[in-house]
Amino acid sequence: MNLASRLNDGISALGFAISEQTQTHLLQYLALIQKWNHVHNLTAVREPEAMLARHVLDSLAILPYIAGERIADVGSGAGLPGIPLALARPDCHVALIESNHKKAIFLQQARIELKLKNVEVVAGRVENFSAAEGFDIVVSRAFSDLADFVKLAGHLCKHGDDGGRLAAMKGIYPHEELAQLRAELKPQFIVEKILPIAVPSLEAERHLIMIKRYV
Repeated sequence: MNLASRLNDGISALGFAISEQTQTHLLQYLALIQKWNHVHNLTAVREPEAMLARHVLDSLAILPYIAGERIADVGSGAGLPGIPLALARPDCHVALIESNHKKAIFLQQARIELKLKNVEVVAGRVENFSAAEGFDIVVSRAFSDLADFVKLAGHLCKHGDDGGRLAAMKGIYPHEELAQLRAELKPQFIVEKILPIAVPSLEAERHLIMIKRYV
């Protein structure tokens, strides 16, 4: 089975639809990672089939839980999950925040080659980044433990009753991180829900930790 068929089957297994054109762009993005990986060491995963499952489908698996029109991807690396989300949700503005210079250069190139008009690349540390408008979702995939994520990126969430959310993508259920987070959590944040995530073709546990900002 070729990559296009694997992608289409994986998206179907996730339970939603993505246009054929967007799927083509997702495959182009995967090819860009492979091309740049030799020099920029974007990911330790080398096989295209493994990249598809562990990176692209893993990123798309959280799509049903992404609400709002402004997304920040903290520690974006190769653009995960930000670029797959930006491709699947062209109505959203997505900020890719990455402090590694080489990876930030790749993100700029991907933005240009994939014609991602809804993507902004922020080359710098998240704690030094401030936006004129807060974000509905601030997501991280492999950035830090939960307590540091809230400490460093919490300021990016929208304030108020309809405040933004931090969405931390984790593997196995993070018991220790959650205990540390709850011990240090500031009053304006609350662990809203912990969602098990099933990723097609991936025999591994995945969880999404949703943390809401109220004030």
